[in-house]
Amino acid sequence: MTHVLLNLRTFGFIVSTRAALGVGIGLLMSERLPVQRRRAIGAALVVIGAATTVPAARSVFRSLRSSRHRQASSSVHRDERLIGASRFPRKGDDIG
Repeated sequence: MTHVLLNLRTFGFIVSTRAALGVGIGLLMSERLPVQRRRAIGAALVVIGAATTVPAARSVFRSLRSSRHRQASSSVHRDERLIGASRFPRKGDDIG
């Protein structure tokens, strides 16, 4: 499984770019506003959302690359036998 670690500011930026793109597409498809106004606002939001997709994707890929680098260079030993263990054995557990 791949984990992506993003700080709050980057996560907010990615969410807002997706929201702008979605709202822009929604406005272009809806019929609640006058046609000219709806097209202008919708097109502007789609352009902003599409233009900000590149920096958002770049930051996600940078995070992926750095998380792989952190895993590879980690000096902490990971014991696979303990994954999923509910607790570590304690002194006296072997006594019936």
